[in-house]
Formats: sequence, structure tokens, C-alpha cells
Amino acid sequence: MLKKVLSSLLIATSLGVVGIASAEKVTKVGFVYVGPVGDHGWSYQHDQGRQALEKNLGVKTTFVESVSEGADAERVIRQLAAAGNDVIFTTSFGYMNPTLKVAKKFPKIKFEHATGYKRSKNVSTYSSRFYEGRAILGTIAGKMTKSNIIGYIGSFPIPEVIRGIDALTLAARKVNPDVKVKVIWVNSWFDPGKEGDAAKTLIDQGADIITQHTDSPAPLQVAEKRGVYAFGQASDMKTFAPKAQLTSIIDNWADYYTARVKAAMDGTWKSTDTWDGIKSGMVKMAPYGDAVPKDVRELADKVKASIIDGSFHPFQGPIKNQKGELVVKEGETLSDGDLSKLKWYVEGVEGSIPK
Repeated sequence: MLKKVLSSLLIATSLGVVGIASAEKVTKVGFVYVGPVGDHGWSYQHDQGRQALEKNLGVKTTFVESVSEGADAERVIRQLAAAGNDVIFTTSFGYMNPTLKVAKKFPKIKFEHATGYKRSKNVSTYSSRFYEGRAILGTIAGKMTKSNIIGYIGSFPIPEVIRGIDALTLAARKVNPDVKVKVIWVNSWFDPGKEGDAAKTLIDQGADIITQHTDSPAPLQVAEKRGVYAFGQASDMKTFAPKAQLTSIIDNWADYYTARVKAAMDGTWKSTDTWDGIKSGMVKMAPYGDAVPKDVRELADKVKASIIDGSFHPFQGPIKNQKGELVVKEGETLSDGDLSKLKWYVEGVEGSIPK
């Protein structure tokens, strides 16, 4: 009898230990950032999402910042995989092929690649419809510009960035047909010096509103000093330019990161492509700056509401290209497939797209 009791206790203790070990197993999640977490833009917002993930699910996370796209990215992604991370988020377009390459060698790990379009059984892709926010920025810029010249600082000429330029231009010219958009490419996601110089050049060329698809607050700071207006990028940058910032697109990754890691934890994770926008909350807008007039706020709010209810799409026709040729007829809208490959300027954008 005693042997039976001891045996039962041992079994119960063993099961208890196994249960505790299972409960204490924390999913490990890795992140790779193209810029520093202190850029106050793209990488900063991804890191805000990472921190929210830790808080929401109690998982252990690690990140590597300022990782160049290409061979360096492949090395870092492989290191995170070898370190036992269960889910790895690679957060820049140029990480696409390195992510796929590493994922092939680590089939049990789940990979999530931001802004890419190539997937596999253990690689998902995700992005935001930033162009919806750009349409709101364009509406504000078109109504508020006095010179009818809007300056745009571009990072790299990939479809994501070109979509933003086109969406802003279409929206601005919808409320002000005289608007012209000048673009300067800096060939970097984060380079405060180049970004600041680009802003100065655009202002010297007559731009009285500056927007950007780069990640530092340098353009806003230049705008503040030069007495012109500007828009923040990826996060609310008002503290850097309290007078200049009219509003900012805010990238909200927290909900997505929490949902995808939770799916990995409960066994429901599958390779998918997610492309959400304002309606889902993946794209948000910062509060309007004091300089934005009431009528402009109301108009911008209407644009936002119409995007949410589906009555308006930033790329609905008629749309003409830079040469003035009709490329999207009235009543038609560019498909997601066309938008994902967009490599041309709309009418009103000056300059050419770098090869």
C-alpha cells in the first residue's frame, strides 16, 4: 500500500513538474530593424509594437537595430533563428530575400516580413496601407499651401514609397489643381543629415509644406526653423516641431504583433499576407496641429471617414500619369495587385523616378 501511495505521489509530482515546465515555457520572439530604435520613425514604431507585445502576452523578445539590407541582414536573421526564437519579424523591404533564405533552413520557425510580397509555408508578409494616410496629408497640404509647391523627401524608389507620393499628389490636386510636388530622393531610410539638407533644398525651391518617407525628425526641425509646415512620419513627432507639424501618420504594429504571436502560441499560425489601413487601426493619424484651420480639419476628417466606409479610395479614377495620359478611368480603381507594383508618377509630380 505504501508503495502504491509513493508511486502515486511520484507520478503526480512528475506530472506537476511537467505541467509547470510547460506553463513556464515562454515563446521567444526576435525583431530586426533597419534603423535605430531612437529614430522616432519607422523602427521606433516597430519597437513600440514589440514592447506592447511583451506586455500583452508576457513573451520574451529581443531585437537588433540598424541592420543593413542584404548580406548583413541574412547574418542577423540566421543568428536570431539559431538562438531559438520561435517567431522572427524582419521589418524592412530589403530583408525579403534574406528572410526567405534563412526560413528555408529553419522550417519550424515562423517568419514575418514587413512590406514584402514573397511568402512560403513559414513566411508571412504584412504591411500598412500608408497611402490612405497620405491622402489625408495631401488634402491638408492642398488646402494650406500658399506657393502651391509641396516638397517630398523619398527614401528608396520602391512601390511603397511611390504609392505615398502619388496618393498625396492626387489628394492635394483634388482640392487644389495648381499643386506641384517636388521630390528629392536621399537613398536612405534614416540619415538626418541628408534628410535635413533635402528639406532645405525643397524649401529653397519654393516648397512651403514638407512631407517625407524617411524616418528622422530632421525635416520637421528644418521646417520649424524656416517657418514652413510639415508632416511627421510613422509616429507623432510634434515635440520636434510644435509649430510646423500639421499632423503625422502613425504606424500601429502592436495589435498585429500580439495577434500573430498569439496564433503561433496556440497553433493557429498560417502563412498569410496582411495589408490593413485606417479602418483596422493599423494606420492612425496624430492630432492636428494648431495651424490647421477648422474647415481643413473637417475636410480631412471627411476624407478619413470616406476611406473607412469604403466610399472613397485614394486611387480611384480618373487618374492621369505624369505625361497627362489617362491611366485609370472614372469609376475604376487601381487594384491591390497594381498598387503593389506601382512604379510611375501621377500628374503633378515633378522629376523622374531613379532607376
